[in-house]
Amino acid sequence: MLSKKNLENREAKLLARYAVRSNQSQGRKYAEPPPAYRTEFQRDRDRVIHCKAFRRLKHKTQVFVTTQQGDHYRTRLTHTLEVTQISRDLARTLGLNEDLAETIALAHDLGHTPFGHTGEKVLNELLQAHGGFEHNRQSRKIVEHLEKKYPDFDGLNLSYEVLDGLIKHRSPYDNGGAVADCAPTLEAQIVNLADEAAYNSHDVDDAIASGLLTPQDLQKVRLWSELTARQKKLRPGLSTPALVNLNIRALIGGMINDILQETENRLRRHKIKNLRDVHNAPTELVGFSRGFGSQIAELRDFLYRKFYRHPQVVKRNKAAEKIIAQLFKHLVKHPAKALASSTFLHSEPIEIAVGDFIAGMTDQYALSMAKGG
Repeated sequence: MLSKKNLENREAKLLARYAVRSNQSQGRKYAEPPPAYRTEFQRDRDRVIHCKAFRRLKHKTQVFVTTQQGDHYRTRLTHTLEVTQISRDLARTLGLNEDLAETIALAHDLGHTPFGHTGEKVLNELLQAHGGFEHNRQSRKIVEHLEKKYPDFDGLNLSYEVLDGLIKHRSPYDNGGAVADCAPTLEAQIVNLADEAAYNSHDVDDAIASGLLTPQDLQKVRLWSELTARQKKLRPGLSTPALVNLNIRALIGGMINDILQETENRLRRHKIKNLRDVHNAPTELVGFSRGFGSQIAELRDFLYRKFYRHPQVVKRNKAAEKIIAQLFKHLVKHPAKALASSTFLHSEPIEIAVGDFIAGMTDQYALSMAKGG
């Protein structure tokens, strides 16, 4: 049987010098007895998995509204699990703390609204007088305040390293966010790139499955075209579905391999020897190489123009915008239902309480409430 001390000793033997070790954690806001058979970050991970906000991700939009589409499109939960898997693989290979990377990945989208980035955009506009809305900030607010699970404190009382990773999380879809006083840990940086790798691959997959894009459309993207040519040379006569599946696998593998190689190069170039060097680095240390990064940027731009701005997606997003705006207006005027929820801070204006309430809704709940349910 492995005790907490045994697990920490194993970390000391296996982790790189610039990794975050759980026995060197800065602790938590509220002191608690240490776990007997888990590290501090393993306790954090378990708390995230068992919180209500995590369970609600199952019914929150990634691109397609969860109540109106097929069973196999990604939801915010399946996206989170894919980000987590990639984060663990990257952390393991680089000698970083898998448990910390996993926990940040599992929690990184807890603050997302119903209807994906559309819901976030509308809430941000509606809450401009109160500082706006940004889902990374909301993720941290959930784990620090809004979850009500423990008798001695609000939130989940996660370690400071996890909280820091959440507030410094960003992807190409994120606008703004906190200004960092120091660079994020490598574990947090890994989650940023894993997030991008996950949605680059699964959004291509979902776009093709939905029929909004075809494999032929994607031939206009250099990276996809090169992957297709390579697969056809290796496996002549493949069916189109088989070719798409192989390309998706190759896309994920290509992104992961490039991140690993480029990160190793940056660690050497900047002479990173310890965690202090990571925090003081002049640039982020986890990333795509310049050449591969330009190909990913081309793919991302193509998806934005041809998939996220597809007339069918835009039409659904417009309907979602209307629902969020109507709910906000109604709940501000009639706040009893929002205030009956335990997930708000009594010291804040009613508009923020309503924003927290709406942000916590699933797609189904928002649709039902908009219909008077």
